[in-house]
Amino acid sequence: MTYSEDEIKNIVDAQRKYFRSGVTLDVKWRIRQLKKLKAAVIAHEAEFEEALATDLGRSRVEAYLCDIGPIITEINEMLCGLRRWARPERHFSGWMCFPSLVTKVYKMPYGVSLVISPFNFPILLTIGVVAAAMSGGNTVVIKSSSKSAASTAVLKRFFAEVFPPEYITLIDGGHDIADRCLAQRFDKIFYTGSPAVGKHVLTEAAKNLTPVALELGGETGNWCVVRKDADLKDAARKIAFFKLCNAGQICININQVAVAEEVADLFLAELKRAFVAQIGEHAENNEEYPHLITDAAYDKCEQLAEEYRSRILFGGKGDRASRRYAPTVIYPVQTDEHIVQHELFNPLLPIVPFKDAEADALMEIIAEREHPLAMYLFTKNMKWANHVMQTQQYGGGCINEVCIHMMVKGVPFNGTGHSGMGAYHGEWGFREFTHPQTVLKGRTCCNLPLREHPYGGKAEKIKLAILRKFER
Repeated sequence: MTYSEDEIKNIVDAQRKYFRSGVTLDVKWRIRQLKKLKAAVIAHEAEFEEALATDLGRSRVEAYLCDIGPIITEINEMLCGLRRWARPERHFSGWMCFPSLVTKVYKMPYGVSLVISPFNFPILLTIGVVAAAMSGGNTVVIKSSSKSAASTAVLKRFFAEVFPPEYITLIDGGHDIADRCLAQRFDKIFYTGSPAVGKHVLTEAAKNLTPVALELGGETGNWCVVRKDADLKDAARKIAFFKLCNAGQICININQVAVAEEVADLFLAELKRAFVAQIGEHAENNEEYPHLITDAAYDKCEQLAEEYRSRILFGGKGDRASRRYAPTVIYPVQTDEHIVQHELFNPLLPIVPFKDAEADALMEIIAEREHPLAMYLFTKNMKWANHVMQTQQYGGGCINEVCIHMMVKGVPFNGTGHSGMGAYHGEWGFREFTHPQTVLKGRTCCNLPLREHPYGGKAEKIKLAILRKFER
């Protein structure tokens, strides 16, 4: 379906009218809607699995592990915490405000929000963000990806069945429809995708001064660093799992591995064994292995692999008919080569050797590039690892693990700079979709003339003495 600018405006206007009715402000009402959403996700699980298989070649287990299960966990966290999160905060105003000593902070929803979701996790990164907006008391217009057409079709039916369009509605279509959405005046925009499109979203949002949250992949990719003292078998097993997941089409996936050259051969041998153990020698023929989203994505991956054909140690094969391209290890690659200076979003895995004694110099090179969405370190040197994690700039990460930091309850998820802005998951999602409003409750008696004129003469000395006393 093609939406005209007027049709989109009518949808936004209807949602703004619904929001202004005040129905979404009631926390009990929001909890009922979240319960309805959770029940609907469970009821439509089979449809979501089928759509993910069509769009990305996901197996049932991977569909549940990466899309459906995390949504249920996320909604459960909201149901447990929403009353507490939404409760107004009570603060002591301070003696400077005497006699008005009570101030409250109310968590007010922004209003009508726009959620632009991506193709790589079309169910999770649509419903998960919508749930955060709902927890904050907003209405939602969704623009889902045209690349994941089967998932978009299922989601459109799903939301139409569960919620009225004046509360939640999904608009499908290509980039032209997204631009028509961005032309409207929304109260909050949440975009997940590439930094290049993120800049465009910010530009359009600025026309209406609309606050924006961006979840981006990181322009120069996420690094994984393997020191010589790391447990190489453990590191290889986890890295192989993660690179296989969704065929590398994950914003927090490992873009390249930097491995200490002293153990590079041992690590590469373990990595090959891990890939074979998990997916077999011919992943491109394995139906459990996901495929790339479009022919264009497959061709881009294949062309880059051909450019590095002489350095491929494992993989390097694909099946264009199914769009499956095997996990491909490329070694050696230097830090200044173009393959490690942009986000790959595919199963290619460049391996960058470095001298273990020069690990800090490597981290300086990484720090000079755009901030990644994720950082992964494998080492037994916890002092060094903790120092790196507390001094580098990135979205989030793990020490001796991959990816599961984003599954921890109660912690924020997102990037910084070219990898994003804002944060969500659980209470952080509630905060992202609400504005804290400070309200001081004034008193009508016992008000001192301290702030009022005159400021000179006898009053000057007395007022300054009292003010200095209050400020201590």
